[in-house]
Amino acid sequence: MSFRDSGTSRWRARAFAFGSGKRPIGDPPPYNSGVQPAPEVGRAWRRALGFRMNHEAERQSTETPAEIYERHMVPAMLASWVPALLDLLALKPGERVLDVACGTGVVARQAASLVGTGGHVVGLDFNGDMLARARAQGPAMEWREGNAMDLPFATHTFDVVVCQQGLQFFPDSGTALREAHRVLVPGGRFAVAVWCAIESSQGHHALTRGLERHVGTEAAGLMSAVFRLGDAQALQTLLEIAGFRDVRVRREKRVARFPSPELFVRWVVVGSVLGRTGVQVRDQSLAALIREVDRALQPYVGRDGLAFPMEAHLAVART
Repeated sequence: MSFRDSGTSRWRARAFAFGSGKRPIGDPPPYNSGVQPAPEVGRAWRRALGFRMNHEAERQSTETPAEIYERHMVPAMLASWVPALLDLLALKPGERVLDVACGTGVVARQAASLVGTGGHVVGLDFNGDMLARARAQGPAMEWREGNAMDLPFATHTFDVVVCQQGLQFFPDSGTALREAHRVLVPGGRFAVAVWCAIESSQGHHALTRGLERHVGTEAAGLMSAVFRLGDAQALQTLLEIAGFRDVRVRREKRVARFPSPELFVRWVVVGSVLGRTGVQVRDQSLAALIREVDRALQPYVGRDGLAFPMEAHLAVART
């Protein structure tokens, strides 16, 4: 399944707007609006999303999308990429690092351990709820709410800029890359990770097909947009146009692990871009979606749950 650039841009812009707390007129109120809802509101919204109130879902019903992202999505499919991404940067004690689209801070925290007390790490994200989770994790570092396409820092502020799985969500990736280049010192390093084509992730490929059938093209478009920068040559060209040199792109594979296909669907629906943009998935649609994805992913289900390969491009460059 493919989506025209114009459509993908519309979904990407919508995701960006929700991350900023802005809501398009006429859309349903997003659960993650940057303000923690009262518990009863949270439970009502979960039921609107179609969560069955079994023991696991009842516990999850009190979790915000940012909490689900940190507690479940990060260990399931994001944390294992961080060491390789930071290895590309060869961080040194005392360096100044900016983590763009830091989310709940998994990359920033590991970077802080490498640059030590003499260094300085700033985590920047447009989503205040994500930053609240990051601050709650510690250690003491700087967390800033801001726009990746208009970074709130002076020119030549950082030695290193890193962005894990954020570039594809920016409405204008080229502008975001030029901003990263601007805030780097001459000779500074930049590293980025983006998912390869959606076909390289059988879990998300099955989920996207199911979303299109049972929820609608908007939800499927949002999920597909997560993988929009899957072409290595196009990624290299984007970096070079932004002014970076010595660009190197490599493809790596990891295994995403979830307790079950059902929890994979539920966590992605609430804890990923879908949950953060207020896309509504009703009871009947969610049940049908879970059944379809469960059938499609049975070859990847074993004694320890669901495990499917995912591939990403890791790129590193200099100013």
